[in-house]
Amino acid sequence: MKILLDAMGGDNAPNATIKGAVKAINQVEAEVILIGNENIIREKVKEFYGKELEEISDRLKIKNTTETIEMEDIPTQAIKHKKDSSMVVGFRMLKEGEGDVFISAGNSGALLTGATLLVGRIKGIDRPALAGILPAHHSKLLLIDSGANTNCKPINLLQFAQMSTIYLRNTFGIEKPAIGLLNIGTEETKGNELTKESYKLLKEKSEELGINFVGNVEGRDAFSGEIDAVVTDGFTGNIFLKAVEGIGRLVKTSLKENFLKNIFTKIAAIPSLPAIKGLQKAMDYKSYGGALFLGVKKPVVKAHGSSDEILFEFTIKQAETFVKNKAVEKMIDEFENLNKN
Repeated sequence: MKILLDAMGGDNAPNATIKGAVKAINQVEAEVILIGNENIIREKVKEFYGKELEEISDRLKIKNTTETIEMEDIPTQAIKHKKDSSMVVGFRMLKEGEGDVFISAGNSGALLTGATLLVGRIKGIDRPALAGILPAHHSKLLLIDSGANTNCKPINLLQFAQMSTIYLRNTFGIEKPAIGLLNIGTEETKGNELTKESYKLLKEKSEELGINFVGNVEGRDAFSGEIDAVVTDGFTGNIFLKAVEGIGRLVKTSLKENFLKNIFTKIAAIPSLPAIKGLQKAMDYKSYGGALFLGVKKPVVKAHGSSDEILFEFTIKQAETFVKNKAVEKMIDEFENLNKN
């Protein structure tokens, strides 16, 4: 297996991508191919570790490129004109079978454009979507779309629910995942035109498509452990995602500050350390890796733009799991069967 990593994509690249790959390499069986400017990558490896990349592991490789797609680049133009960028080369390698999964923390719009144009959509899916995993009470929560499609139609949200169902069943073994529609209230009449029309469509088509649709879900109830996935448009989903990440950081920072105030709070914290560490671990979004682009023909993973080495480490391990579970192949098969019927 070969994991393709966009070494130049993201706010902290290439430092974080290189360090994340080195951290992950002894925890995965796959080769990890760092795609980017070879001279820069080799200089950084020498600076960080005092040795050549090949001395660290014979499963760490480099694919040289000369261009980088920046965060401010216009997605379609970047994909069309920066043909030797780390992202475009990564997509090309994935499409041509030179890798099994592609990871990038780069420009989200360019990643969606490249995945759609260069790798291709699964037949029957109008728009691929980002499926991110978040912590929930004694479980996990799938958020789709978490940032790919800012303007959606009801048919898109219906397909997001389909993809969530197939993905959760085949990857996490949840036979009938509970799928909720993110909304400002649980009543059928609540929300804007998109959510009201999407509710009607989901209610009408769920049984036919094998979706366990449980109705509208408010943000505060999404983490109860009773919901397996929440469906929404990428604009709302991305705001929701970043708000949750911000709350997680606030809780961790507040706990630390309060327990380190003085000698008495430090002593009081000692018996609570196991519970505190458990809470911090549960709320650490980094341990859940990146978001899989559901709806494209091969596995593409979007890491957070601000990913550090720890998040890249987890995302690389997660990507290997995606490939081993054949998540994309199973989705292609199920949509092909639906189209035949």
